[in-house]
Amino acid sequence: MVNAITQVRFAQEAEGLPIADTWQFTHDALPPLQEGEISVKVHYVSVDPAMKGWISKKKSYIEPVELGEVMRGFGVAEVIESRSDYYQVGDFCTGFTGIQTHGNFDSRALRKIDPNLAPLTRFMGGLGMPGFTAYFGLLDIGKPKEGETVMVSSAAGAVGHVVCQIAKLKGCRVVGVAGGSEKCAYLKDELNVDATIDYKQGDIAGQLKAAAPEGIDVYFDAVGGETLDAVLMQMNRHARIIICGAITQYENIENPIGPGNYVQLLTQSCLMQGFTMRDYMHRAKEAFVDLLTWEHEGKITFREHIVEGIDAFPEAVQMVYQGKNHGKLMIKLVD
Repeated sequence: MVNAITQVRFAQEAEGLPIADTWQFTHDALPPLQEGEISVKVHYVSVDPAMKGWISKKKSYIEPVELGEVMRGFGVAEVIESRSDYYQVGDFCTGFTGIQTHGNFDSRALRKIDPNLAPLTRFMGGLGMPGFTAYFGLLDIGKPKEGETVMVSSAAGAVGHVVCQIAKLKGCRVVGVAGGSEKCAYLKDELNVDATIDYKQGDIAGQLKAAAPEGIDVYFDAVGGETLDAVLMQMNRHARIIICGAITQYENIENPIGPGNYVQLLTQSCLMQGFTMRDYMHRAKEAFVDLLTWEHEGKITFREHIVEGIDAFPEAVQMVYQGKNHGKLMIKLVD
């Protein structure tokens, strides 16, 4: 029996990016378990750029978190009590657990996972939503062909580093955009990308022309802003742009700045399409099997950045917007 749990609640609206005062820590008892429910102990929670959008009242793909509610977040959890025929004590599951140490859930709200297939952290990263996002965004929308040039923004991040590796598996030339020499070195030395662009060095358009002199066929975009504008001027005919995020715009998410060079979509007959994993959850098993197989075959690796303790959540949220994470950022809650 769990006497008290720790939760992070959305306490105060943030005009820009979330700060420490945006959150409140509370300590409540778990309510009695109802028929069809499970009680879980959360081992890991994910920290994602989408969190700013989740606490914004602007129309989105999901309802906003209301003031006072437990902050939305993905987690990997262990079942500690069950009144469901589907779950036994000791089973593991993943889904929207919220940023909390424990919780009660309808057993249908979470997805059972097998920790014998991979470490629990993988289900937060390469074998979870970031890996699935990379897989479907690149392969279903980007449709890369051997020999094409694929450019990836936030290339050392949770999604980007998986996109880079899948593109290489498909025989593409890959250009990765990241912030700082350390991340660019990681892309070149460990992921074998063909060229890098360090956005912290400025002149993104000039760096882009040098890195992709023959143009870009596929662009996987997670940042928007200046980088997207520069890419639009370098797109080849019938190029594809996948929009999975716009992190440079999240500080002003209510009034984001759109691409000034969008007319290039017309002149080059390009496709630009946004998506979220809501479009693909019915196919998650397909991505999981391929990604797991590639990892076991040594064709792909997953980078994880783990901080410890639920108290680290406010700082971890700022890390993800400042680009301080290396790979998938998550918080470990259980020793």
